[in-house]
Amino acid sequence: MSNPFSLEGKVALVTGANTGLGQGIAVALAAAGADIAGAGIVPAEETGEKVRALGRRFVNIDANLISIEPVERIVAETVAGLGRLDVLVNNAGLIRRADAVEFSEKDWDDVMNVNIKSAFFMSQAAGKHFIAQGRGKIINIASMLSFQGGIRVPSYTASKSGIAGITRLLANEWADKGVTVNAIAPGYMATDNTAQLRADEDRSKAILDRIPAGRWGKPEDLGGAAVFLASTASDYVNGAIIPVDGGWLAR
Repeated sequence: MSNPFSLEGKVALVTGANTGLGQGIAVALAAAGADIAGAGIVPAEETGEKVRALGRRFVNIDANLISIEPVERIVAETVAGLGRLDVLVNNAGLIRRADAVEFSEKDWDDVMNVNIKSAFFMSQAAGKHFIAQGRGKIINIASMLSFQGGIRVPSYTASKSGIAGITRLLANEWADKGVTVNAIAPGYMATDNTAQLRADEDRSKAILDRIPAGRWGKPEDLGGAAVFLASTASDYVNGAIIPVDGGWLAR
């Protein structure tokens, strides 16, 4: 039998692949056999080196996801550079922290543009391509705040709740067209987005005390779920939001 988790011959487009979770996902997909396109405002040079070290191709695509430039160009450049597109990972994310009574309109708009608006329109552009070819995989990056309210991150919570919603909506619309749409909900991960939390000893301890695994997650912890959702092994999985959280939600 062929390996249902193999991504040999596939191409994955990962937004925000320059660091953190995006880099961990891109490298995991490459290790499973996929060539990678990384799209974002910051060139993913280090990620490209890691992907090429695994013997896979990598192209960098300059894209400003705050301004939501025409996303069709990103899909077109991926196909032009790597010959096809099979998987889209909507990973690019932004977080701004402030009390709700002080939260600014700019911080609201910037986070919503990157986290939910760009994810929807990237999915739309890739979805047109996938529907035309009769197959495709979309993986959205949700959050613990797709399930919970959180504090001091109103636009982030709203956007990640929205990610859960559009994941289900697109799965409903596209499942019979050969396109699966699912999401991964990372727990508390050691990335730039959580630097403030990890620097606060009391807050960090409170978080760790609730995680059954007893540690912050690492970007590479998302790799298995990403490979599964990108592969044929998940062909009958649609509209799912898979927590990768060290047991946080089970507590």
